Amino acid sequence: MTDERMNTPASRPLAGAASVSHFSPPPINTIEDTGLELLFLQDLALKIIYFQGYMTGYKIAEALCLPFSGMVDQILDALKREKFVEVKSSQMGLGEGAYLYAITGAGITHAREALDRSQYAGPAPVPLQAYNDSVRKQSRSRLLVTSKHMRSVMGDLVFGEETFHKLGPAVNSGTSIFIYGPPGNGKTSVARAVGNLVLSQTMYIPYAILVDGQVITMYDSVNHLIAPEETENSISTRLKGRKDQRWLKIKRPFIMVGGELTLAGLDLVFNDTLKFYEAPFQVKANGGILLIDDFGRQQVRPRDLLNRWIVPLENRIDYLSLHTGRKIEIPFDVLVIFSTNLPPRDLVDEAFLRRLRHKIEIVDPSFDNYREIFKKVAAQKGVIYSEEGLTYLLQEWYIKPDRKLRASHPRDLCDQIIDISRYLQVEPLMSKNLLDRAASSYFVEL
Repeated sequence: MTDERMNTPASRPLAGAASVSHFSPPPINTIEDTGLELLFLQDLALKIIYFQGYMTGYKIAEALCLPFSGMVDQILDALKREKFVEVKSSQMGLGEGAYLYAITGAGITHAREALDRSQYAGPAPVPLQAYNDSVRKQSRSRLLVTSKHMRSVMGDLVFGEETFHKLGPAVNSGTSIFIYGPPGNGKTSVARAVGNLVLSQTMYIPYAILVDGQVITMYDSVNHLIAPEETENSISTRLKGRKDQRWLKIKRPFIMVGGELTLAGLDLVFNDTLKFYEAPFQVKANGGILLIDDFGRQQVRPRDLLNRWIVPLENRIDYLSLHTGRKIEIPFDVLVIFSTNLPPRDLVDEAFLRRLRHKIEIVDPSFDNYREIFKKVAAQKGVIYSEEGLTYLLQEWYIKPDRKLRASHPRDLCDQIIDISRYLQVEPLMSKNLLDRAASSYFVEL
């Protein structure tokens, strides 16, 4: 992926961005409230016990993310009647939730049959319709940013006002942004800064979804950040009250993919061994942002990739295929950002560009912008800034060789100065000697 971290904005909470969420997981009091069949929950509980061995009722409830009283106790009673589990020990006065349960021989046989169908053994999923309703109620389009909010998250980035004022409306559109321009000018940094706008907001997602008896895992610990109040994982915290623990409160997702993206990666990923699905990138990004970095350098043609996005981008609905052949409909509530170093004309034609609502070019910095970036980077890295040194650098290493300015150069040159000054055991400052040494080892004529 392109590394364009020029003075990347610090991750900080956004003050004042309007975001209205009209969804909170409804309380559940009965098995019927889960939208799942009792037999499915029995098999799921049995698989969990099969993998974990001896477990208390409370631990089983915690693994299922369901309340023990009125739900998991009924599931365990049904498993005991079928002689699939048995109580190995009990602690008087602590209730049935403290009983220690073990799987029987008959239970092992039944668990293996269930595992042949699917090896998913985690939190109880939510029905597809419940997930779809939650996405619509938490629509990312409810996020409204203003010029003030944009300056709050873009404060460390330096670029022209025209570019700045194009970004705000593009973010508010909630649809698609095509960011292009020469490498090293901060396209990825701009996209990450936009990501800070959504990361400051929260939403709910389920651990997994159930459709036609098939499990689709949704929560991804790599791409989903749990909101602070959801980090407690003790039994007392997770089982108190009747809040539906099958849902996680997370920061709105910001997911970045690059050259590894394939068309297959945009559909449901079925694991032939485990026999359940993993949600694709754009579904995991629902309610947030999906950044396609280095667009045009994927293994598939840009035209084929954009063809895949036409229906979701225009209709805000995505269609995914189960291995049974059935197609399922899922809301597409994602701000898709395409970022590329390649000229747009080399990637797509006018018809495709028209479907991408906002096109923003990140151009080379002006001399004034370059100076401002250099000052900020030097201060951050502890390099002693000098106007005389910068003038020398610009004259000798940019103007004379007719070299283009790039926003990433100040960061990289400061790193070079620090490396050289440590070797020479001198102060890291912008002297002609250190600047020449840094530039000569950094710039390469292509």
